[in-house]
Amino acid sequence: MYYRAVLTVAPDIEVLARFGRALADPIRCRILLALREAPAYPADLADALGISRTRLSNHLACLRDCGLVVTVPDGRRTRYELADERLGHALDDLRAAVVAVETDRTCAEAGDKGCC
Repeated sequence: MYYRAVLTVAPDIEVLARFGRALADPIRCRILLALREAPAYPADLADALGISRTRLSNHLACLRDCGLVVTVPDGRRTRYELADERLGHALDDLRAAVVAVETDRTCAEAGDKGCC
């Protein structure tokens, strides 16, 4: 028997913090971009991204905890998809945004240990 969790809407600041946490890792970014294209099963995602299923599972758990992906039971399998189709648009907007980066020094050299 399957049950569906009750979902609540997070406040604006929490949403941004969750997005930041999710996007802080390149593998999670790749997972989100893959799911932006289409829902997928974990084994297929692991193969497509060239990572172990264990590693993928850890990243999917983080993305679920951040509220960006959801699981959908499909018979004996579980499919993953973006929690909201607008997340795909948000990812597109973030990818298109111009980011100003100083090329002559890194964040650590600038004394900001917590940025990039």
